[in-house]
Amino acid sequence: MKAKEFRDMTGNELNTKLLDLKNELFNLRFQLATGQLDNTSKIRLVKKDIARVKTVLRDMELEA
Repeated sequence: MKAKEFRDMTGNELNTKLLDLKNELFNLRFQLATGQLDNTSKIRLVKKDIARVKTVLRDMELEA
């Protein structure tokens, strides 16, 4: 997702999305360790999405 899409979300939606992304990253790392992961670039994309969500949450926190 793009940062603009994250900025349109509310704080609760962002926190929910962050938890979902963290769970997805955990599952991808587990698949990588067991040799079941075909597309290893997915890990990088999920990590970047987590960073985007955290950045938007921090911006919201600073505005308040």
